[in-house]
Amino acid sequence: MTHSPTRPQARAQITVPPAHPMVMLLGSGDSLLRVIETAFPAVDIHVRGNEISATGDAADVALVQRLFDEMVLVLRTGLPMTEDAVERSIAMLRASGDGGGDGAETPAEVLTQNILSSRGRTIRPKTLNQKRYVDAIDRHTIVFGIGPAGTGKTYLAMAKAVQALQSKQVSRIMRCV
Repeated sequence: MTHSPTRPQARAQITVPPAHPMVMLLGSGDSLLRVIETAFPAVDIHVRGNEISATGDAADVALVQRLFDEMVLVLRTGLPMTEDAVERSIAMLRASGDGGGDGAETPAEVLTQNILSSRGRTIRPKTLNQKRYVDAIDRHTIVFGIGPAGTGKTYLAMAKAVQALQSKQVSRIMRCV
């Protein structure tokens, strides 16, 4: 008779501060919760009041707990969470592995970095690589951005250029082709 080893089960209890309405964290009609449940099918997630419990594989439960912590941090800034932002946060947390230190950016840091605000619209990086690109623009005089079309290279570069123009760091913007 063969015995297959079972993965260690874990349970996490997340308490959401009363200042944050659960609808902001879980989404209208629990749309954000469904995104999380789809991304972590082996984790059983239950919500009661302002308490969220997650049970399942220890590594996945730890990621779910970090995800909710990051979402609360984003909500504290007053920014709404979207399904896209939750999916990107999950991808960032999975890419960071254990989520340990060594200065890695957290989803909350990436999603809350404002570059430019105009007429009620705020431009900010949406992915970790976009944040790294914007940080490189801040640190260096010249930055070459290469990559697939549609990833935001020109859009973010122009937003940073307009930001520099508005703050009088530069006196004009030139386009070189």
